[in-house]
Amino acid sequence: MSGVWLFNNANGVMRLVDGSEAMEGGRHGSGGRRYKVLVHTASNEIITSYAVLERKLYSLGWERYYDDPDLLQFHKHSTIDLISLPMDFNRFKSMHMYDIVVKNKHSFEVRDMMM
Repeated sequence: MSGVWLFNNANGVMRLVDGSEAMEGGRHGSGGRRYKVLVHTASNEIITSYAVLERKLYSLGWERYYDDPDLLQFHKHSTIDLISLPMDFNRFKSMHMYDIVVKNKHSFEVRDMMM
């Protein structure tokens, strides 16, 4: 399954769209809605799954933290920071994206994508 997960700020729902739909601005054309996406800045790659995010975080020195079975958590030994995410990627919201950006200022950014 490939594509881009688009986040709808209005209702907090993400949905998977194929690459052509994302590039065209979605089904709604230029008058569509805006969605948030998390982007790894070095590769300009949109984070489309936890597997992709986990690889990027590992490369930045983050490690999985297994304290809570209901959350996907990452800890960095050089800081007191902890990233806590819902286990289900479909529940990954903009507040989680911004938490990752704040703790990795030069590695990630949240962008608006027209839908």
